[in-house]
Amino acid sequence: MSPTRCILDIYLTKSYHEYMEHTHLESLYPEKTREEEIGKILSYIKSGKSSQLIALPGVGRANLLGFLAYNRQIRIHHLGEKEQMSFHFVLCNFSEMKNRPLFDVMKFLFLELSSSLHERKRDEEFAIVDKLFKDALSYQDELVLFQELKNAIDYLTLERNLTVTFLLERFETYTPQATEAFFNNLRSIRNRAKYKFSVVFSTTRPLEDVLEPELLADFYEYVADNHVYLSLFDKVGLAFRVSYLEKLTHEKITQTTVDKLISLTGGHGKLMRLALESAFSHNKIIDTSSLLGLKTIHGALLEIWYFLTPDEQQDILAICKNTSQITNDFLQNIGLIKSSSITIPLFKDFCLAQREKGKQPAVFTLDLITNTIQRGDTVISDMLTRSEFRLFKLLLESQGAILSREDIIQAVWTDSKTQEGVSEQALDQLVFRLRKKVEEDPNNPMLIQTVKGRGFRFVQPLS
Repeated sequence: MSPTRCILDIYLTKSYHEYMEHTHLESLYPEKTREEEIGKILSYIKSGKSSQLIALPGVGRANLLGFLAYNRQIRIHHLGEKEQMSFHFVLCNFSEMKNRPLFDVMKFLFLELSSSLHERKRDEEFAIVDKLFKDALSYQDELVLFQELKNAIDYLTLERNLTVTFLLERFETYTPQATEAFFNNLRSIRNRAKYKFSVVFSTTRPLEDVLEPELLADFYEYVADNHVYLSLFDKVGLAFRVSYLEKLTHEKITQTTVDKLISLTGGHGKLMRLALESAFSHNKIIDTSSLLGLKTIHGALLEIWYFLTPDEQQDILAICKNTSQITNDFLQNIGLIKSSSITIPLFKDFCLAQREKGKQPAVFTLDLITNTIQRGDTVISDMLTRSEFRLFKLLLESQGAILSREDIIQAVWTDSKTQEGVSEQALDQLVFRLRKKVEEDPNNPMLIQTVKGRGFRFVQPLS
């Protein structure tokens, strides 16, 4: 094994991650990193609004939230030395809240708020908030806990004149079990703190696409259309990562190699990082074939592919084969396509290779223990709203059988009063939304079939 590889193994698998965990690598990035996106998020926060940070997997949502929470120079660059002191960011990784009840979620937000004050050495504020948190826990009552959380926010925003922002990292992992009460609580806090409280929802898709309208209704006015799409390529951040790796490894990488990797990966954060590590290890220009042969790169490309819905996958394949001009707004917003072209050449080659394998479509499976739906290795249920999940679960449990509209309404709209107001149009809209997420062509469905005059049935893809 080469000395360079040994150094990379040591630093990248141990010291690098320990350093990031304990002193926050994000704090070292230059002040203009992700300048446009951070500026847009802060403009929402300063006007008392919440926002949605949306990006393709692996682009760097977590890093950007880390910049807001830990990078003082970036905050000064956008807010000024004095003003940045009045902003307090609370980073909350919501992947820890998957399948947790609302009480645990509120406790988690409260704990992260208290811990963040301690970490930023706001000792006076920490003492007050920590006491409120511990007092609330002694009761083990959800109402008491939430009341004390509101009291803590009141103290920070009204007495200490801080603008408090919760940064909800990987919020998409929580959306399948998000409740109306969760957003009611956020609205209640916002109504008290007014323009000094906001939330940044970090997610892979707009909340409007993955949540039932009624769940988001009470908080919708504060977050509606406030989308911040993270671009694939962060030029300033990439320059820092290259110099940081050079410092760690005591090796140099040529600009020619860096430019070549950018041309192959489109600057996509995770793909670029993995390609750079490989380039440092081999000390040579890396080509498409060698990168596609790396398991780490293959896994990152699969992550992007599985993130796409079946109809989006078909759009991508059509672009790859130049069979049509695609204007998918979402794929353009997240930067995967531009002017009907794939922006990540490596991903284009990967998709064509996958297609040429002639792999048969995987069947859908329902896991009753974890209450999830998968297609092959892909968890489909994470991108479904609650109603869509109930409908798809019912269809899977009744494969091949014809379900009447009445059967579906009773299973999906569980409240008897709600069932009375469900129109045929509402049911048809729900079926179509589900088709958009599981069918290759929602307008010509093969899986969720309409049986005229009788209802709907589900048929697995042919193997």
